[in-house]
Parts: sequence; C-alpha cells; structure tokens
Amino acid sequence: MNGPQQPGVLLTPGFAHYSIAWSPFHPNRLALASSANFGLVGNGRLHLVSVNATPAGPPRPVLDKQYETQDGLYDVAWSEIHENQLVTASGDGSIRLWDVMLNVGAFTAKYASFTNIFQDLPIRAWQEHTREVFSVDWSNINKDTFASASWEGTVKLLKQWSPERPRSITTLQAHHSCVYQASFSPHQPDILSTCSTDGTVKVFDLRAPSYVNAGPNANTFTNPMSAAVLTVPASGTEVLSIDWNKYRPMVLASAGVDKSVKVWDCRMISTGEVGQVGGICETQLLGHEYAVRKVQWSPHRPDVLATASYDMTSRVWTTTSAAGGPQLLHIHDPHTEFVVGCAWSLYEEGVLASCGWDGRLNIFRP
Repeated sequence: MNGPQQPGVLLTPGFAHYSIAWSPFHPNRLALASSANFGLVGNGRLHLVSVNATPAGPPRPVLDKQYETQDGLYDVAWSEIHENQLVTASGDGSIRLWDVMLNVGAFTAKYASFTNIFQDLPIRAWQEHTREVFSVDWSNINKDTFASASWEGTVKLLKQWSPERPRSITTLQAHHSCVYQASFSPHQPDILSTCSTDGTVKVFDLRAPSYVNAGPNANTFTNPMSAAVLTVPASGTEVLSIDWNKYRPMVLASAGVDKSVKVWDCRMISTGEVGQVGGICETQLLGHEYAVRKVQWSPHRPDVLATASYDMTSRVWTTTSAAGGPQLLHIHDPHTEFVVGCAWSLYEEGVLASCGWDGRLNIFRP
C-alpha cells in the first residue's frame, strides 16, 4: 500500500504549516501558510515554493520567497484572475492580498533602506472579522470573488478589486459557532458550503439571501441566522473540512473529529424535518486513528480523494473500489507531527503535496 518512492521535502524550521495551495496558473508553484509556535501565539509566514523536476528521483521543492506577518496564518488561496496574487487568512481576524511579483528593487539607492519594509507588505488588507480567520476560498467561476470563514461564525464575500466597495459585499451568519471552512461550488457560481463546530455542513444559495425564522420568542434582530438551502447533520462532533467533487455537482465530502470521511449527495431533502435538512451519505471512509483535518477531491478523477490527519498521515482513497476491494489506496507517513494540509497538483495528475506541524512540506506520487 505504501509506495517505494521517497517524497521531495522542504523544511521550514520554527514554523508549523497550516495550509497548502497549488497555483492555478503555474504547474510548479505553490504557497504555504504557516505559524510560529504551532499557531498558538506569535507571528506567521507565507512561503512561496517552486517544485523542480529531477531526472531521477522525487521532485525538489525550493523556497523562492517568504513574507512575514504579525499573527499566524491559517489558510491561503491563489487568485483565479491574477497569476501572481494570493490571499491569506490570519489569526488576528485580517485577510491580506499579496502580489508575489511586487519588486521594490527598482527604487534608487536613496530608498534602499526601505526595501525590506515595502517588500513584506500586502497590497491590500481587510479587517472584516473579530476572531481568527480559518479559511479562504477563491471562486473558480466568479473569478474576482473570494470567501473567508471565521471562528465568530460568519462567512464574508469579498471582491479582489472593487474601489467602490472597500469592505465585504455579503456577510453570512452561517453558524452560531466556529466556521472551519467555506467552499464555493466548482459547478454553480452562487452555491457555497460551510462546516462548523456544531457538526453540520450547510449549503447556501447566494442569489436568495434570507434569514431563519426562529419563532416568536427568538431574538433574530441582534443575532440573525442566515438561512441555508440545505443543512446536513454530518457528525456528532466537529466537522473540520469539506470539499466539492469536481465532476459530480451537489456531491461533497466532509471530515472531522469523528476520524471518518463521509461523501454526501446534497440533492436529497428529508421530509418531516424542521427547515431544509437532508443529504444522503453515499460512502463512509474509515481508517484514520485521529481527527481528519483536511479532505480534498482529486481534480483529475471523480472517485479519488486525499486526506490529512492528526494521526500524522496523509491518505488516498477511492469511493468506487471493486467488490470487496479496499477503499484505502495509499498511506503516506513520513511526517512526525500533525498533518493538517494536503493538495493535489492541478496540472500533473497523481502528484500530491502534504504539510504539517513538523514544518515539513512533502511532494509525492501515491
């Protein structure tokens, strides 16, 4: 089950990784969001990495550039409209937009002392949330729009460049508790899903924003709750990650503290329930020994997904194994700390990246 090939490795001592993202424009470029002291206290760092092919052996990741931040970084997403820009989610509630090609080297020697200062600044920042921002996701259909999700329970929609709208264009009060992730549907531009501490996965239709009618005795004026078109009771514990299938509309995977991955058909509404409650669990993938921190469908196959877990492994699964065959295809276990991120290469089929609290980025083929 474990492949013989050793991974390509990049180490970032002193910084624990939280998220990884491949560029949608450049096949060998990726970004890492990381934090000092495991994200509990201290600064953060955005790493820009190139993955170089080698004649024989694993690919070789190389650190190209890094940006320092005053608080830990928890997530990163590349722009879908500008090849050199990306957005980060920070522990201080801020969202920052960076341009990796911004170069102040053209300044004259008179300004040389300011070079390092300007080089480390984002080109735009939003202070939209009051608590940690744990997720950012860029729409691959409405390419100028991205979403952020926060521990305060809200999801914000923002435009990359909108001078007439310096703040978010929409706010969803998605959950009463921490929102771990918000994810745009890759098939329908106005469909967004969320997952939360409350054990639910919610699907929102951004074309018809409304609020839940919680009854005559509920205070919906000071604490309104955005109405979801579907609420999936995905787990009895926290749901940490979700991802839409790239080939099957309205099918998504969820993963969390219950150590399992579940695949949901979100077209089904349960009768007799209060509100739009439903979702049919097609498959449950069991095998991780601790919470599953990240789940991601393959961009090249409709039946393959990858996971990252606190059991210090990244695993690859299939949802369509032969009768009696295993659904677990591969276990990647060189990490020595929590594995919290995994991401498939968008250009090279079968190439997977994983990152963890050991400050180690691995590039490998399962």
